[in-house]
Amino acid sequence: MLLCAEYVLPITQAPIEKGAVLVRDGKIQDVGKAEVLKARYAGEETKDFGLAALIPGLVNLHSRLEHAVMRGIVHDEPYATWLQLVNETSTLMNANDWYDSALLGGLEALASGITTVVDVASSSAPCQAVQKLGLRSVVYREVSVMDKRRVDFAMRSAAADVEKWQEEYGSDLLTIGIASGPFFACHPLVFSKVVEYADDTLPIAMQIAASREEYNFIKRGSSPFSVHKEELHRGYVEVPPWLPTGVTPVNYALNWGAFDSKNILAVHCVHVNDEDLEQLKAHDVAIAVCQRCNAQLGMGVPPLTDYLRAGMRVGLGTDSPAATDSTDMFIEMRTGMLIQRAMGRGMFLDSSTMLEMATMGGARALRMEDKIGSLEVGKHADIVAVDLSGSHQTPTTDPVSAVVNTAAGSDVVMTMVDGKVLYERDHWHVDVQVAKNIASVIEIRGKLRG
Repeated sequence: MLLCAEYVLPITQAPIEKGAVLVRDGKIQDVGKAEVLKARYAGEETKDFGLAALIPGLVNLHSRLEHAVMRGIVHDEPYATWLQLVNETSTLMNANDWYDSALLGGLEALASGITTVVDVASSSAPCQAVQKLGLRSVVYREVSVMDKRRVDFAMRSAAADVEKWQEEYGSDLLTIGIASGPFFACHPLVFSKVVEYADDTLPIAMQIAASREEYNFIKRGSSPFSVHKEELHRGYVEVPPWLPTGVTPVNYALNWGAFDSKNILAVHCVHVNDEDLEQLKAHDVAIAVCQRCNAQLGMGVPPLTDYLRAGMRVGLGTDSPAATDSTDMFIEMRTGMLIQRAMGRGMFLDSSTMLEMATMGGARALRMEDKIGSLEVGKHADIVAVDLSGSHQTPTTDPVSAVVNTAAGSDVVMTMVDGKVLYERDHWHVDVQVAKNIASVIEIRGKLRG
């Protein structure tokens, strides 16, 4: 199939006007001017998107597909309060609800041009959903336990799930990994146990230095998180449940060997100092920044420009729809860029940098840059067509700027993963009854709203 559009944005080279991409057997076979490729492959089926841009599929480095149904349930609350309310709300959901919610999250990802999702989960619901939809994914099994006496049991349970998920869902499209939970919900032994279990073969994820509350919890021993009071009350942990360490979250994790693995993705990394940054770089830790979520919940602003200047592997994540209300990577790019510009940290971010982070940056963070992230011959055909004909986008003089500054998920007209068209505007090519899923979601939301 020959995909044609007014613009092709390969990411690793300059935009191509009136360009085309040849897709065969799930791979990109050629990229160039449409007139040249049409002549070269005269008998090839052609699809022309007109005034649109063909871009690599977007890589969402941190998502919570299971939270899709909770969009709009908890609003206008700071991080600690929001987290408590979301956890309370989630107790109303059963296994089927989690699956339906993850399915909704996957559908929304495809409809907004996301072809690779990275999810942290405690159930197999995201695995089932992405497998059903054909999304490229990395799903990390989360381990969260505060009581030292329960760490070994928690790790055994996680290991059993990882092996089961690999057997049932693992494929060329779906990679299974393991993740430590939030620092305020984990005994430090979890970090070293996770690294030991991963053994440089499994990818590892962790949420670290995300909020002021977490920073103060680690360094000063203060905590607004009611989970500690609950565990103490129920006899889950010994008194006292936590003592101040006097160090930053990054330094704390370092002390427990949390970075001693070859494929680590650190999510958020908002509250870090220069020494923390040097340690993250020295251990080649990849960073997933989620600036819209950080802003929404008052968590702070990550030093993104510092990470870029240091040459680190950095990409973008939308985080939980329960916080941001959408999994729109276009809004994520735009919002993140504007926040960093406003902070004025010595580097003026441009549109091409943001689009690179949302595609190739995410691929590098996952060590998949040889497979996805750009439109290059030999890579998997994860391709998105973005309509640029809207009144808010014309006339288009700079297609990269138009994509980042004016586009939204609703402008996506086609999403292809591994050479298969899974979504076209108002039309699905997935093995899912979309209408049935929406009906289920409406019922679940009614239950959550009480």
